[in-house]
Amino acid sequence: MVLAMHAGFAFLELGTVRQKNQVNALVKILVDFAISTVAYFFVGYTVAYGTSFFTGAETLAAKNGYELVKFFFLLTFAAAIPAIISGGIAERARFGPQLMATAVLVGLVYPLFEGVAWNQHFGLQAWLKATTGAEFHDFAGSVVVHAVGGWVALAAVILLGARRNRYRKDGGISAHPPSSIPFLALGAWILVVGWFGFNVMSAQTLDKASGLVAVNSLMAMVGGTLAAVAMGRNDPGFAHNGPLAGLVAVCAGSDVMHPAGALVVGAVAGVIFVFMFTQTQNRWKIDDVLGVWPLHGLCGAWGGIACGIFGQHALGGTGGVGFEAQLAGTLAGVAWALLGGFAVYGVLKAVVGIRLGAEEEYDGADLSIHRIGSTPEREAAW
Repeated sequence: MVLAMHAGFAFLELGTVRQKNQVNALVKILVDFAISTVAYFFVGYTVAYGTSFFTGAETLAAKNGYELVKFFFLLTFAAAIPAIISGGIAERARFGPQLMATAVLVGLVYPLFEGVAWNQHFGLQAWLKATTGAEFHDFAGSVVVHAVGGWVALAAVILLGARRNRYRKDGGISAHPPSSIPFLALGAWILVVGWFGFNVMSAQTLDKASGLVAVNSLMAMVGGTLAAVAMGRNDPGFAHNGPLAGLVAVCAGSDVMHPAGALVVGAVAGVIFVFMFTQTQNRWKIDDVLGVWPLHGLCGAWGGIACGIFGQHALGGTGGVGFEAQLAGTLAGVAWALLGGFAVYGVLKAVVGIRLGAEEEYDGADLSIHRIGSTPEREAAW
């Protein structure tokens, strides 16, 4: 189910970008996933969990290959980092340098924080427990996956710069409406369905899987949808990103919140996405094509903090979480992502360049990189 989410990322991006960049959206997500698999198998998983796969197949097959199943599951999380970034840098990023960034991010940057949050690395969790009485709790990755991906994407988008002629010298803004609302909607729905695997099976064993997580995910999804539809005045782009905003936000506390709390968390995330997407695009002129920083970066950070609020007994939660620990862990994730994002994309920009040329961007990434459009015309004479 989580693997299928990458098809969701692909079609969401395909439907949002202009037609001349649709092929690139599809190819990027697939090849990024392939690079992520290699980087995470040989380096990233070892960095995060200290487990190496350089042993015989007989050893790997122990316990029905459970360690490999765990790797496969967590790989789909790790590969979401470049899939998130892909939507922000769409339509003007070079292909090769983005694959290089994916290798470093999935092999090193992401697993370092993953190990801190989920495997007690560097003593941050122990320090939070001793200082605040609770560890940083991120059940399914609001911060570890989504906020980290979103804030890395912000760094990449800033270093890349806006699409040419997006913001004109006279102060006008060129609107680039989605090329295909049906494909955008398909991508959103694939992501929504896959998210129930993302959240519920973050328990990682069947005996720990909980209906509470499933229903909290559901409530956050509908909360985000309704808020985005109302706030976005029935805009279909906002309507289909609203449920994703809610699901991003509920990941962290989906195992500790009451469903009513999850509904509120999702609704707030829907409002955050619509307001901040509009703000970044129109006021601040940050050309984040799919709005991945508001969607994943900000809603992910909200989810990390919201876990410390709505997970409390006083608001119907199961308890065991603390606001101070959630705030500290969230801020640590955001800071690490910004540092990693500016470092990786900054070095690539200086050394090899990360942006298509003016003519290549005008022609579109499909023809410039892949030499074929999404709907090529047939030759009249065979």
